[in-house]
Amino acid sequence: MTNRVALIGAGAMGGAIGTRLVQTGNHLTVFDLDAEKVASLTALGASPAASASEAAASADFVVFSLNSPRIVHAAAFGPNGAAAGARPGTLFIDMSSIDPEATRQLATEAEQKGLRWVDSPLSGGAPKALTGELTLMAGGHPQDVADAHRLLKHVASNYTHMGPPGAGQTTKLINQVLCGLNFLAVAEATQLALDAGVDAGKIPQALRGGRADSAILQEYMPRFVAKDYRRTGRIDNMVKDLNGAQDLARRTNTAMPLTAVCAEVHRMLTAAGLGGEDQAALMEFFKGPKGEIKQ
Repeated sequence: MTNRVALIGAGAMGGAIGTRLVQTGNHLTVFDLDAEKVASLTALGASPAASASEAAASADFVVFSLNSPRIVHAAAFGPNGAAAGARPGTLFIDMSSIDPEATRQLATEAEQKGLRWVDSPLSGGAPKALTGELTLMAGGHPQDVADAHRLLKHVASNYTHMGPPGAGQTTKLINQVLCGLNFLAVAEATQLALDAGVDAGKIPQALRGGRADSAILQEYMPRFVAKDYRRTGRIDNMVKDLNGAQDLARRTNTAMPLTAVCAEVHRMLTAAGLGGEDQAALMEFFKGPKGEIKQ
């Protein structure tokens, strides 16, 4: 049976998810405030909608890919939001990266309206979405998480139920701590290699399979060396996620000194006007004399 899917949010990540869902035979209806983003998916075979409510009216699954709890709430439960058009029992899947506590509140509101909610943030970015190889960490009631997998198996090769609503978002914050620290460590090591006269382009191959190896090392050290800033993510989105991790650390009284340093570097780059750039632009932090950022 063909899945009927409403996609709310067709930005860089949502667009990649939508592209993959269309390519794998799902019937996709898409809504975004940016008509050009909608048009790029309708050119592939998706149907446009004039509102989130209209998109959800005939959907079995409503997928959100948005930037903040406020925007997700408005898209789900605001005027002309998805809940206004969705049938009872429709499964809402939030693939945004937002606060766990806000997610629990969204899940409660959905339940009060006779709807179901799964938080399923992701790791892997747009490239992995396009190949169906995302890593997804899901929070929600067990049956809802299992039902969501009927759809999400088209975009993910790794799908794990982490616990009740909000558990997926908590896991995503942990993921972002690990990624943020790894991005910064690889950028710093790249600069040291360049300054020391070592061929930094050979380091990923030299370290492949060793304890220092990682997906970020293999993908990003060559990009750091080449100053390849093609965007697959945004520095200011990492700031948002690291802020969320620090908020959670304060609530749990968890010491996170390395995360604090990493967050400050990302904030400095954002303050320097680089928030919209890819993580590859971390090299700008190390570029100038004494680590001064060049604008």
